[in-house]
Amino acid sequence: MSWHRPAGQLATERADVVVTPEIAGWDFSGLQVLTLTDGVAHSIDLGTDEAVIVPLSASDIEVLVDDVPYRLAGRAGVFAAVSDWLYAPRGARLTLRGRGGEVAVCTARAREARSVVYTPAVDVPVEVRGAGRATRQITNIATPNSFSGADRINVCEVITPGGNWSSWPPHRHDGIGDCPIANEEIYYFRIGRLDSGHGDPEGEGLFHVYTVDGSVDDTVTIHDGDVYLVPQGYHGPSVAPPEYPMYFLNVLAGPGDERTMSFCDDPAHHWIRTAWDDQPPDPRLPWTSATGRVPTANG
Repeated sequence: MSWHRPAGQLATERADVVVTPEIAGWDFSGLQVLTLTDGVAHSIDLGTDEAVIVPLSASDIEVLVDDVPYRLAGRAGVFAAVSDWLYAPRGARLTLRGRGGEVAVCTARAREARSVVYTPAVDVPVEVRGAGRATRQITNIATPNSFSGADRINVCEVITPGGNWSSWPPHRHDGIGDCPIANEEIYYFRIGRLDSGHGDPEGEGLFHVYTVDGSVDDTVTIHDGDVYLVPQGYHGPSVAPPEYPMYFLNVLAGPGDERTMSFCDDPAHHWIRTAWDDQPPDPRLPWTSATGRVPTANG
């Protein structure tokens, strides 16, 4: 059994990717990836969902939330810069317009409507996590510590330089057994090539998922634009080959009364975190900032 969805498998006439709870076979998390075209408006009625709108490779985007206009500066690509973003509440009607490029609309089934919030790129926290070849950049978009205005949704980005591992040590948040945290998680991958600003069709990497009961043990080749749905089980590592840096957008939501990004490590590998104390972080990170590529990333 595989929860891997290769690029194009979740496409529709209007979107590059559409994941709803019904498509995924779960209850909360969703994602749409839209390619904007000059003169074409994309309309979304959120219904019972709240949304986090993240430009991927689009700039100067107009977003109407219940006919109130907002402007997103965006970015040239996921490896080019940190982007600004917009939170839209449950029940809102969205209209997105732009001249070109991709935008992600991350969603979660919400209990109540909150307020619209715009966050400029300069206010998005960037974290360098891990050490050695497990160093990666976490861009905390709508996580509990970075944004309190959401009901259920959590959104972050991860950049893994070529040759490094992310999602390491393996961890889960499936509410099974002795792990009390329950979050459904979407991975949306873009694989770069050397210093490319966005994904490259030749890019590839690896991703591993395995369940507590052993019914799933899946190691797959990830290509640019792939999606992996994680309803349960340990996930990790995400492996970026030396020439192909890896990006993934994570969307998480679950039934808990409080939003959380907590997780349970595989006990066999939890010790790895203490091993980082004796390893320096990868000097290529942080990879991006609100103003673009960080100069040390080229070293």
